Order: sequence, then C-alpha cells, then structure tokens
Amino acid sequence: MHAVSLHVQAFSTSASRSADMAKLLLIGRLGKDPELRYTKSNKEYVSYTIATANNTIGLPEGTQPTTTWHNLLSFNPSSNNYLRTLKKGSLVYAEANFELRQPDPNADPDSPEGQRQIFLRHETIRVLRTPPRHEDEPDAE
Repeated sequence: MHAVSLHVQAFSTSASRSADMAKLLLIGRLGKDPELRYTKSNKEYVSYTIATANNTIGLPEGTQPTTTWHNLLSFNPSSNNYLRTLKKGSLVYAEANFELRQPDPNADPDSPEGQRQIFLRHETIRVLRTPPRHEDEPDAE
C-alpha cells in the first residue's frame, strides 16, 4: 500500500488587511517628460502623466474615443533616475498602487482638497515604444 498525502488549505471569510490591494495597469503614452519635484518636507519625487484612449467598442457608430489623463507619483530614488530619462510620447506599460482619497470636509468644495482624488503611486514602468525622433533634434551622443 502507498500512503497518500493530501494537502488541505483552509479559507477564511475574513481576509488579512495586509493582503488587500488596489492596482491600476496602464498602457498609454507619456503626456509630457516626467518632472522632478519636491514635497513640503523637501523629499524628492517624480511626477508623470500617462494618456489612455477610451475604447469605443459597443458605442454608437461615429463615437470618437476620449482621452483619460492619469497622474502618477514616484518616491523611489532608483525609479526616479530612470523615469527622468523618458520622453513625452513614449508608449509605456505602467503599474501603480491606487488609492482613493476622500475630500477634506473643511476644505472649499471647488479646491482639490475639497474633492475626492485618485492617488496613483508608481510601482513599475516599461517602455514599449519610444516616440519618433524629429529632424530638428540633435543626435544622441
């Protein structure tokens, strides 16, 4: 007789909060060159924007695609060095942690603080295609 080993895994209805996550995957073009910025406490970060075109499949014929602009922030120094080399128009694949921030009840409803905001924290980025070089640009050395 052979002994049979069974692997049993229990599943709980109350998930661990440390396993919770919200992630956004984007494939789009950089709207401008990534920018180096500083927080109020003088911490360096890079801000960049990815433009995505919304799908028109299933919408009435003649419907034009619209563009959604996604603002991402990177606080990782090694990622920041790489991000700063990227150029506007590059087609990229990016992953970001997604956080929805509720409005400050004491803020003016017309201010950014008085509105619900989506906060996207850079995780990874991969360049899928670089933008075409224009004739008036100098050659890379």
